[in-house]
Amino acid sequence: QVQLAESGGGLVQPGGSLRLSCAASGSILSINRMGWYRQAPGKQRELVADITSGGTTNVADSVKGRFTISRDNAKNTIYLQMNSVKPEDTAVYYCHAVQVLGTATSYWGKGTLVTVSS
Repeated sequence: QVQLAESGGGLVQPGGSLRLSCAASGSILSINRMGWYRQAPGKQRELVADITSGGTTNVADSVKGRFTISRDNAKNTIYLQMNSVKPEDTAVYYCHAVQVLGTATSYWGKGTLVTVSS
């Protein structure tokens, strides 16, 4: 089992910055991809960005150029640096991990709320 603990959410003004963190713990062997998804009220959950164990990143067009995903393998932690945030970035942000031990298993964090408002 893998546990994911998000932190860093909160209220931020439009144009501001915020950094989310997600720490993985438990049986973390062979986690080959981690990332961030978000779900706004009344909308489906969508991928924001993910990063492989090798460091390859994938970032949604809606946040490209504003959000950056990174990882610290020594700390089993990923980060989402959110710059120039917009009201439409308001959502619950979920950490996600994929572990491959023969088969692929997805794990989710409980989510952290980001509210962009003046």
